[in-house]
This record gives sequence, structure tokens and C-alpha cells, in this order.
Amino acid sequence: MIVQHVPIEFVAQTWPFVEQFMDASEKFAGGDYTADQIKVYLAKGHWTLLVAVDEDKVIKGAATVSFSNYPNDRVAFITNMGGNMLVNEAVLDSLKQVLKGFGATKIQGAMRPSMVRLSSKLGFVERYTLEEVKI
Repeated sequence: MIVQHVPIEFVAQTWPFVEQFMDASEKFAGGDYTADQIKVYLAKGHWTLLVAVDEDKVIKGAATVSFSNYPNDRVAFITNMGGNMLVNEAVLDSLKQVLKGFGATKIQGAMRPSMVRLSSKLGFVERYTLEEVKI
């Protein structure tokens, strides 16, 4: 599998193929956004759509990314992920290459415990724990 960037002009055409992945991951978003809102972020260019495709060009997973510029790094923050995106080192290497093309020097993401376990096997390290309370 390889990871590919979906240019903004093709988000609407690609959406029917990735909507299932965004819907499935919505339950882990903590109510921050819905799949429809993700589509709006992508269509307006606030987030970037990435897809994992197999050798037959069938989409097997999707992720959305936002970029932040820090003084020493450009961070690609994974805002949403579904399907088979971070399944092994080869896919991670493909993801890294795509994100480097956007100038990213780091990848970050807020993850549930099962993803933390998987990502730690791929070289991710815990930086901090994110918690919240409604006010």
C-alpha cells in the first residue's frame, strides 16, 4: 500500500470512497466534528486528505491532516484517520514521504490507547497526554 495526497480539486470526487472511513472514525472524535464537517474542512483547504491505496488503486484507508508551523518544525497533525493507514512501516514511510512534500518535519496526532500501542511499534513516542473538560 502507498499513501497519496488528494488535491483539493478532487476532494468531492474522492469523498464517496473515503466517507466510510471518516464515518467509522467519527465516534473517536469526541464530538469535535462530524464526517460532514470533515468534508467541509477538506473542501475549504483547512485540512488535507490523504489516502492509502493498494496495488489495484483501491482506497483502503484515509486520513486528514492539518499543518502548523512552529519555530523549529512544521508539524503535520493527523486530525482524523480510518481504515488501514498506519498498519506497518512501509505505509508509514509512504506517509512520511507525502508529508515531507508539504514541508513537514514531524507527525503528531491525538490517539486512543489501541493506536498508541500500534504507533509506538512504528517509532512514535508519547509527548504528553491530552485531556479536556467542558465549560
